[in-house]
Amino acid sequence: MHPILFEAGSFTIYTYGFCIAIGAILGFSYMARQGKKQFGFTFDQANTLFILLVTASVVGGKVFLIFENPGFYFSQPKRLVSGSGFVFYGSLLFAIPTMLWYFRKNKIPVLGMLDVMAVVTCIVHGFGRLGCFMAGCCYGKPTTSFFGVTFTDPACQAEPLHTPLHPTQLYEAAAIFSILAVLWLVRPKRQFEGQLFLLYLILYAMVRGLLEMLRGDVERGFVIEGILSHSQFISLVVIAAAVFAYVKLKRRATLLS
Repeated sequence: MHPILFEAGSFTIYTYGFCIAIGAILGFSYMARQGKKQFGFTFDQANTLFILLVTASVVGGKVFLIFENPGFYFSQPKRLVSGSGFVFYGSLLFAIPTMLWYFRKNKIPVLGMLDVMAVVTCIVHGFGRLGCFMAGCCYGKPTTSFFGVTFTDPACQAEPLHTPLHPTQLYEAAAIFSILAVLWLVRPKRQFEGQLFLLYLILYAMVRGLLEMLRGDVERGFVIEGILSHSQFISLVVIAAAVFAYVKLKRRATLLS
């Protein structure tokens, strides 16, 4: 597609980074507004949390990237500090404990604030996937269906070029924004605090597990070669843990009502 949004001499704005920035600004605005409205979250607290989450997400995304091809990244460590190459699940699984620690440290209702962060995550991640599409990363398998998108820019990461591929990035972006719509509908009739966050985890993990079957970037790695990818394995673990927590919290809410 269009990996470079704007270029003037040595100054370059990449479309992926631009999309992430838009998502981050919108997500931060929602977090700051809802955090203050619901829990008295100050702007300074929101700003600090944002910086911590960006740091945790970058570190987690890079750590999980190593798992995809350990030999490659250990032999070329400079690749790990480049601006490209992140694994979303790594970012998410590093961000969650960071949020839990920060909310407890500042005596902010953990489950309630996690519901706010579910919406924030959908916003940032959805725009991030649009950026992936423009950069050509996280691409799909070749297809003859009318959904196929052909990447031609040599700067794109999609392979092979000039061949219709499943736009898995757009599939996932559409799924994420659909999950956001579901959360927005459930929000006013939430049965217990933490429901939105757990619902997000369950729905996203299900979608990600299914979309993995259409992914064409095989270098992302497999637990069982050609059968179960790393992300599918993580999805199964996330679904199991989230369903367990969902049932437990719902039962507790029922007993207290």
